[in-house]
Amino acid sequence: MGRVGVLLLNLGGPDQLEDVRPFLYNLFSDPEIIRLPFPWLQKPLAWLIANSRTRKSQENYRQIGGGSPLRRITEEQGQALQAELQQKGQEAQVYIGMRYWYPFTEEAIARIKRDGVDRLVILPLYPQFSISTSGSSFRLLEKIWSEDPALQRIDHTVITSWYKRPGYLRAMADLIAQQLDQFENPDAVHIFFSAHGVPLSYVEEAGDPYQREIEECTELILRTLNRPNSHTLAYQSRVGPVEWLRPYTEDAIAELAAQGVQHLLVVPISFVSEHIETLQEIDIEYREIAEEAGIHNFQRVPALNTHPVFINDLAEMVVDALNSPNLTLDQIARPAETTKIYPPERWEWGMTTAAEVWNGRLAMLGFLALLVELISGHGPLHSLGLL
Repeated sequence: MGRVGVLLLNLGGPDQLEDVRPFLYNLFSDPEIIRLPFPWLQKPLAWLIANSRTRKSQENYRQIGGGSPLRRITEEQGQALQAELQQKGQEAQVYIGMRYWYPFTEEAIARIKRDGVDRLVILPLYPQFSISTSGSSFRLLEKIWSEDPALQRIDHTVITSWYKRPGYLRAMADLIAQQLDQFENPDAVHIFFSAHGVPLSYVEEAGDPYQREIEECTELILRTLNRPNSHTLAYQSRVGPVEWLRPYTEDAIAELAAQGVQHLLVVPISFVSEHIETLQEIDIEYREIAEEAGIHNFQRVPALNTHPVFINDLAEMVVDALNSPNLTLDQIARPAETTKIYPPERWEWGMTTAAEVWNGRLAMLGFLALLVELISGHGPLHSLGLL
């Protein structure tokens, strides 16, 4: 098999407060995060959003210690995975490739080439596939692969999603059970699954399977848990004025409080590592919303991090991938028409040339209005709480 490598893909996060602005710029420069009709507007808009959001984001990171723990935890996961693979008799070097901050995916690929890896397993640390997470990383990797002939010699295979894995489900159920049993009456606790949201258009127009996979994953975890608790699934972390997957986490918490729910256990279902969305958004913002609404017993299930059952399952996943037919990046980059990983080549509005012209003008006017509001910090979207 030759020299084996495993490339773990993740989002990345600013290590310190000074990193927040460039991290946000990298994030919003990705067309899979914000899709625009005119690609040349992507970087100017990313610059404006990064500058307008930096102060608030820095304050959020300050509340959790001044930076994201994501790099440290991902590196710990990589080290644990490498050790677990070795115990299973599979020698492999694990590499970390972050999409928007160090160590960038490009850095990981450079190390993979330098080390002379012959066989590579590409494993995103996102249990469920989404255009905006795994899809974005796959898109970048496919571009890197197509532009570098030296990479063509590497025999690689891609794992697209893995939320059905029995080890992952057992690890999640184990963490939930541990937290439930800390309540005085475990069966009376409402289990609240909170997943990172995506724009509704990704699901309805681009065919993103994320919502379906999240819903199925929730049911599989509950089946593995085998407890009688009631539950809710909601979506967090939306940004901008567009419609995202509903229900929104903050709305669902308020609704449960109005129904008389007193004990809430939050499960961060789409995250396998602690980071800003768990440590600040759930632990601080959503806790405050819950307490103000009357839910005073608010607890959260920790992220998987290096849970031994989870790490063992990752290792088994890698071994299975090495012994299965390859799924290559060029196959991922040309999926079925029902899932459009890439934005359309042109903005497909209207049916005539005149309609296209007017649609373009209307889009530009809307974009300019958005820019003015982002810069000024005032306007109808802010008044509605959408920015």
